[in-house]
Amino acid sequence: MAWLELDGRRVYYEEHGEGPLVILLHHGFSSCEMWRGLLPHLVMAGHRVVMYDRRGYGRSEAGDGFREFYFSDGFRPAAVEELAGFMAALELGPAHLVGQCEGGVVALDAAAARPELVKSLCAASTQCHSPYAMPQFNREKFPTPYAEVDPSVKNKMIKWQGEENAEERFELFRYMGGAYGCGDFDLRPLLPSVTAPALVLYPDRSALFPVEQGVAMYRGLPLGELAVIPSCGHNSYDNRPTEYLRILLGFLRRHEQGEGLPDNYSFSTCAG
Repeated sequence: MAWLELDGRRVYYEEHGEGPLVILLHHGFSSCEMWRGLLPHLVMAGHRVVMYDRRGYGRSEAGDGFREFYFSDGFRPAAVEELAGFMAALELGPAHLVGQCEGGVVALDAAAARPELVKSLCAASTQCHSPYAMPQFNREKFPTPYAEVDPSVKNKMIKWQGEENAEERFELFRYMGGAYGCGDFDLRPLLPSVTAPALVLYPDRSALFPVEQGVAMYRGLPLGELAVIPSCGHNSYDNRPTEYLRILLGFLRRHEQGEGLPDNYSFSTCAG
C-alpha cells in the first residue's frame, strides 16, 4: 500500500515486480482491486506492474466537487493529466498501458495527447462510439438501483469502493458521466492520432457493447491489433482470465524487444 499527493489529493497506488513497465487502468465501476486475479501472473511473466485508483475511485480521495467533476467535460482530459502527473511523481518512463472499459478510454486519450508516455496500449471491452446519448444508454443497461442488485454485485462494489462508498458510487456510476461522458460518445475521430501499437481486446458476448464496436476501433487505429475472446462476457479479465492473459502477454512480448515468458511459465493456475 502506498499513497502520493497530486493536486492536493491523496492517490492510492501499488507497485509489484520487475521488468518492462505495465500500468493497469481500472474500469468505470471499479478500482485497482479489480486486477487482483491477473496481477500475480503479470508479475510472474516478468513485468513491473503499477496500478492506481483514479480520482474518486477506491482508496483515492475524490476532493471537492467530485460529482460535478464526474459529469463535466473536463473529466477525460483530467484523467490523462492525472496519469501523466502520477508517472512524473514516481519517475516512471514510457509504459505499456492496459485499460479495461473506461480505463481503455484513458489509455487511448493518453496515447493521443501524451505519446511520449506510451509504449503500447491495450483497450479491453472499451466502447468505440455510442449509438445514442449516454443517459439513454445507461438507463437501458443499468436499470436496477443498488438496493435491488444481486448480492454478488454489491459485494464487488464493497470490495472495489469500500462499504461506506459502495452505494453512493454505484448510483453515480450507473447514471452517466465519467470517461464516457453525458452526451454522445465517439472515439473514432481520435483513433488516427494514436500512433502507439494498440491491442483491441474484445469479448463476443458483452451485455454492454457488441463485438462490432471492437472491430470499428481496430479499423481506426494505425497500428491496431484485434483479438476476440469467444464465449466471453463484458468483464473479460474476470470471465475468461486465461485467454485474456495469453493474448495480452503475447501482445506485450511482441512490443517489448527481447522480452518473453519464462520457459517454465504456465497459465494453468489462473482461475476461470
